[in-house]
Amino acid sequence: MAVIGAGFWGRNHIRVLSEISEVELVAVCDINKDNLKLIGDKYNVKTYTDSAEMLEDESIDAVNICVWSTKLSDEALKALKSRKHVFVEKPMASSIAEAERIIKTAEKNKVFLSVGFIERFNPGVIRLKKLIEDHGIGIPVSATVTRVSKWPERIGDVGVVKDTAIHDIDIMRFIFEKDPEAVFANIGSLNHRFEDYAQILLLFPDGKSALIESNWLTPYKVRKLKVTGSEGIATVDYITQEITIETPRETLTPRGEWQEPLKLELKSFVDCIIRNNEPMVTGIDGLKALSVAEAALKSAQTGRVIRLSKIS
Repeated sequence: MAVIGAGFWGRNHIRVLSEISEVELVAVCDINKDNLKLIGDKYNVKTYTDSAEMLEDESIDAVNICVWSTKLSDEALKALKSRKHVFVEKPMASSIAEAERIIKTAEKNKVFLSVGFIERFNPGVIRLKKLIEDHGIGIPVSATVTRVSKWPERIGDVGVVKDTAIHDIDIMRFIFEKDPEAVFANIGSLNHRFEDYAQILLLFPDGKSALIESNWLTPYKVRKLKVTGSEGIATVDYITQEITIETPRETLTPRGEWQEPLKLELKSFVDCIIRNNEPMVTGIDGLKALSVAEAALKSAQTGRVIRLSKIS
């Protein structure tokens, strides 16, 4: 495997891939030569400043892409056209058209494509999903999520919707196992170039709904998901991975082993390649989450509810 992008998050990917026994990390590409020197020495890998040159290496089976959001589609397309399996970080592309092009290129070249929605691999979310499947809180009716924290102004290329709220857009689809039919959003900017706060309401079939609150303003970090069912309420803390289950009979906080979601996510991608199985998070999942994020931004701009088209 190889990694394109060795910034803060890319370095985490490099570390985790170096710890997975089924992976041989052979190359890293980044525009920062100082970063490359440190990484090359630490992990004993080839380093490149040009991804096209790196992709000429036929020994590379798969590529992990962690560049800026506006560069994700360019790098993904280059890797896919080189017939490499691709794991691309969210939001996968800058537009729906770019995301569709990525998916079609992966299909044409018969390689796997997965998008980085790390919360699906959070053990707390996994336990919540099983609880719902086992009817532990009855029929899910609504969900709310809070993803807030202080984030300084930075050189970035997207706002809070595509950078952070998109995680929870995907999780709501994952929990309800359906796509939202409409979206209404209130979005604005106080301290950043791009939007730095958002409240997004998703309307699902059968009267179900989800409310996502996300910002870069709150002076402390909160990452909590609550699902209300016909027979109880379940709350997951994304950070501690703890789940609390409230029913008419009792309140439970079952213990579970803490595990690194990024390692579970990348191990899953590696396993899908080795076993020739479809990734847990597909390019279509990435496209659907991006489409909802785009609709949320449009809703805030127009002040209207945006109906969502079905994506198969």
